[in-house]
Amino acid sequence: MGSVEESPEEFTILVTGFNAFKSEYPVNPSWEIASRLPEYLPRAATGTGDSSSTKTNMPRVRIVVYPEPVRVNYQTVRKLVPTLWGPNDKNDKNSKTEPPPADTDAGRNFVPPAHIDLLLHIGMAGPRLHYALERVGRRDGYHLRDVDDELAGDTAADRADPNWVWYGVPAALESDLDLDGVLQRWRTYTAPTGNHDLRISVDAGRYLCDFIYTSSLAHLWKQGARRRVAFLHVPAAAAPERIAVGQGLVVELIRSLAETEWAARQKEKEGGGGGGGQTSTKESAAAHTPYAGADTVTGKWYRDE
Repeated sequence: MGSVEESPEEFTILVTGFNAFKSEYPVNPSWEIASRLPEYLPRAATGTGDSSSTKTNMPRVRIVVYPEPVRVNYQTVRKLVPTLWGPNDKNDKNSKTEPPPADTDAGRNFVPPAHIDLLLHIGMAGPRLHYALERVGRRDGYHLRDVDDELAGDTAADRADPNWVWYGVPAALESDLDLDGVLQRWRTYTAPTGNHDLRISVDAGRYLCDFIYTSSLAHLWKQGARRRVAFLHVPAAAAPERIAVGQGLVVELIRSLAETEWAARQKEKEGGGGGGGQTSTKESAAAHTPYAGADTVTGKWYRDE
């Protein structure tokens, strides 16, 4: 996939999935789902959802899938993520001039859209059966080795080094998307197809899933930009029928993300706020209380170490 022709009438969502990384999981469902997504979001089924706030002016939603599964390698992810967000930023020490790391010509030749409204990373979360949107990305604590038997390599000394790519980045970052609103829409849209376990998680696992999510959050935080990124953990099951279910759920997640974000933007334009302001992670966390369907950790909203 090369450059993407864009229309100002489109709302563009970029999606990534991961490659396989363990012998017991030779197929990564995150990529199997991502690679099967349609180029444009189809119409919602009649009678599902509530798009009253967006139906009059929501542009069509284009889905751009990064054309190869992301290697489960810390340094690959660290180099790749800034290239997904567009042109190099001369003030960003993580910005590179060489082509993004890739295993195929499709990946090496990929040129992201000139503007991304949202970026959705998808990853696998072992044998559990639920689908979880991650609220928090963590800067530290990556002690597991990647597929190439390498560690992230970040140390306590790095945090004091202005040349470190995450220098100054908070220990925990949240998406600026209204994930609670997204979850509500998502459950509504998917209800007709079954009783799916959809939830928000506050612990992305301190491995490559957490790492790629934090990389996108940190990239936007350093730019002072709205953190318009989401991460979805999907079950490990890779049977064709499970991939089909996952694909349908992700399509409706994309619909929910796009509509929720569009509604927030319209509210901000009308002077109601809720669209573009940033709050600190601790301020945002303090505004939430645990609710049914949320994962909590040791009685706190989330760990902040």
